Amino acid sequence: MELSQLRTFRVVAETLNFTRAAERLGLTQSAVSHQIKSLETELGEPLFIRAKRGVKLSSAGQAALENAIRILDEAQALRERVTGGEHSPAGRVRAAAATQAFVHLFAPLFEAFMREQPRIDVSFRTTPSTDQTVSEILNGLADVGFASLPVFSPALKVTSLFEDELVLVVGHGHRFAGREAVSLEEVKKERMILFELGGSIRRATDEFFSEVGFQPSLALESNDTSFIKLMVERGQGISLLPSWAVRDEVAWGWLSKLRIEGHELRRTVAAISLARFQPAATRSFLEFMLLRREELQSLAAGEPHPDESRPGPRGGRHRP
Repeated sequence: MELSQLRTFRVVAETLNFTRAAERLGLTQSAVSHQIKSLETELGEPLFIRAKRGVKLSSAGQAALENAIRILDEAQALRERVTGGEHSPAGRVRAAAATQAFVHLFAPLFEAFMREQPRIDVSFRTTPSTDQTVSEILNGLADVGFASLPVFSPALKVTSLFEDELVLVVGHGHRFAGREAVSLEEVKKERMILFELGGSIRRATDEFFSEVGFQPSLALESNDTSFIKLMVERGQGISLLPSWAVRDEVAWGWLSKLRIEGHELRRTVAAISLARFQPAATRSFLEFMLLRREELQSLAAGEPHPDESRPGPRGGRHRP
């Protein structure tokens, strides 16, 4: 068994496609297939179940993946300790969250990190749910996740980054527009546009509805933040969103944000990673984020990034 085989196995498990894995590894597809076949022969079990549109991990493959990742991490740790960190870290960091809204919040910091660490590539993907984000970290398919608390697992390191507030968001033509706050009784008469079940924002809103004994009337559900804002803008319903997610639309006058009288919907957002030894690229990324918690808190409060010039209205969208 060779480390190259385990690296290939890990990439195929991440992409679930031999062609894409070969492209990422810089190998031919036949070379990838040969390495996986050799590993399966040595282990005596099939690692993947072949299908028309790719592959999926077998039960043996799922068990093997955790061990393969641990071996690769330990090999990387040995390499770093032997070299004594004489080179700047290199590699990639795969970030994940259950809402694409986080992309807009973290984008300035992601860009700043990649300027500071040009040998580290950062990618971001949206997962169907917070549970899936956690699962992908535990299974080695993501390196860092972002989610609101609580998140529990002895295998995870959970570090608070910032606190934000969910606010009521309405279109510019809505009867609530221009007000600072509305009563819960007024909100109960409205149709709601919410995130789909599973995401941290939807979890926070559902907990609030449960606390106040309110069963919302749903106009629609979506995990597409831009679509939710567009539907609110067009008067299809109202929503509860982080204040930072509607900063620009409020500034442009497309949306209005307000609070629900007597209620404050605050939550804590954390960075999640494996508690065990992390590759240098992941450690560097997490350290960068932790050093900039105050900056993140400012962004979460709706303040612009100091290096960011506020964009103008996007093409294709109407003005109020």
